[in-house]
Parts: sequence; C-alpha cells; structure tokens
Amino acid sequence: MSRVDKAGSFLLGDRKINRMGYGAMQLAGPHVFGPPKDPVAALAVLREALAAGVNHIDTADFYGPHVTNRLIREALHPYASDLVIVTKVGAVRGADASWNPALSPAELTQAVHDNLRNLGVDALDVVNLRAWGNMQAPTEGSIEESFSTLAELQHQGLIRHLGLSNVTAAQVKQAQGIANVVCVQNHYNLTHRGDESLIADLGRQGIAYVPFFPLGGFTPLQSQALSTVAARLEASPLCVALAWLLQRAPNLLLIPGTSSVAHLRENLAASELRIPAPMLAELDALA
Repeated sequence: MSRVDKAGSFLLGDRKINRMGYGAMQLAGPHVFGPPKDPVAALAVLREALAAGVNHIDTADFYGPHVTNRLIREALHPYASDLVIVTKVGAVRGADASWNPALSPAELTQAVHDNLRNLGVDALDVVNLRAWGNMQAPTEGSIEESFSTLAELQHQGLIRHLGLSNVTAAQVKQAQGIANVVCVQNHYNLTHRGDESLIADLGRQGIAYVPFFPLGGFTPLQSQALSTVAARLEASPLCVALAWLLQRAPNLLLIPGTSSVAHLRENLAASELRIPAPMLAELDALA
C-alpha cells in the first residue's frame, strides 16, 4: 500500500481514484504564466507524485498557457492505465498574464482540442467547465450554452466525464439537467467554508467535491490554532490543514499543488495523518 492509499478512494465517474491527488498549476512560471524556472524539477515532481501512488492530476491548458499539459505529457506519456487527468476550460490568458473568460461554443471547442493535443490523448478523462466570477468566488448566471457545448463534445467522444468549477448550487442543478456531473471544484479550505451545504448535497449523490486553494492559494493559511494543533501532532500546519479536509467529508478529493518534490512529500504525508476528535473540534471552530 502506498502512503496516499491510506486516505481512501472515491469514484470519479466510472474511475476509482485515490482521494489525495496533485494539482499541476504551480508547475508553470510565476503567476501561472510562462515556462517553469526549472523544467527538470517540474518533470521530477510529476514522476514522484505517480511513484507515491497519486492517480489523479488536475490541470488546465490555460496554465502557462499550454505549459503544464505539455510537461505532463513529457513526464508521464504513455499514461498509466489508472491515471485520471482532469482539466478545465472556460478561460484564456492575455499577453499580460491576465485571466479572461472564454466561454463561447467556439472558444470551448478550441480549448478541448488544445487539451487533447497538448496532453496527447484521443479523449479527455474529465473536463470541468470553469464558470466565470472572480478568482475565488462564483457568481450566479446561466451556464446552459457553455455546458451544452461540452455535453455535445462528450457525445462526440472527445470527453469521458464532465464537471464544474467555480459554480453556485443553482448552476450545478442547471448543469445536471443537461448532462451528468461527476465533480465540482470550488474554493474551500479550513477557513473558507461557504460550500458546506453543497458538499453535503453532492456527497448524498455520490459526486466528488474538489477544493481548490486547499491551503489558502496565493496567501497560505495562517492560524494560531492551526499552528498549535500542528505542534501537538508533530506535523506541519499545512499538512494538518490537508488532513482536516480528508476527514471533513468522504467525497472531498484533494489536489494540492507544488513545484517541489520535498513539498510534494509533505503534502502527501497528510494521507497518513489522523487528527483526534478534540483537535478536530478546535479546527472546526476556526470557521
């Protein structure tokens, strides 16, 4: 048994994956733009993740753009039969590294073909529609046209499963009226818990919830209570924050990102960390 197996598994569509995965965003350059400072190290992180038992990688072709998908292909292709690569569409990068919506049928179709080409596959395992809002919170609005476009591409055999990112509960329901949804990827962590009811509702339906910014994103989580619990457990605060997510709900799948093998190993150690009930209560009280 690998260390990540100890966190358990979950069905993502028809694919059984370990709950501890890996997010490739940080493999690109600063501000998720341009090539990595050390391409050799980036390839090493991807290979180490799979060697440790990770079989769920999250990416997007607008990371770089095109950088992380090409690194994944270089490091891991031909892909292991149990590896699930989840990508996102719905954004493009400006020449100034800006993040811009790209949700028209033509833009989404182009994005899917870009992902297919850069990952070197005939069909994408999972494609999340990244609905637009701000970088950390969704806004209400119809996603019917955009999600219907992806459903048609799925019908064509280019996508196996569909998911959503940065969406509201109402948008999840709207999408489910169009096609099956296997996962929702939203902002959620120890101190940002607006999706509690959505997580529970998805869990009852057997749908995965994948928190992005599980460690706070561009501003790492900081809390005296977290640091205190971590010291008592003889673990790093960020490792404890990940372990808390794993114990929060069985349908949570984690995709912490890093460009460092050492940090990757620290993140994966959360799979083996069990937080006793009294300490869980202390962390729960941080919301």
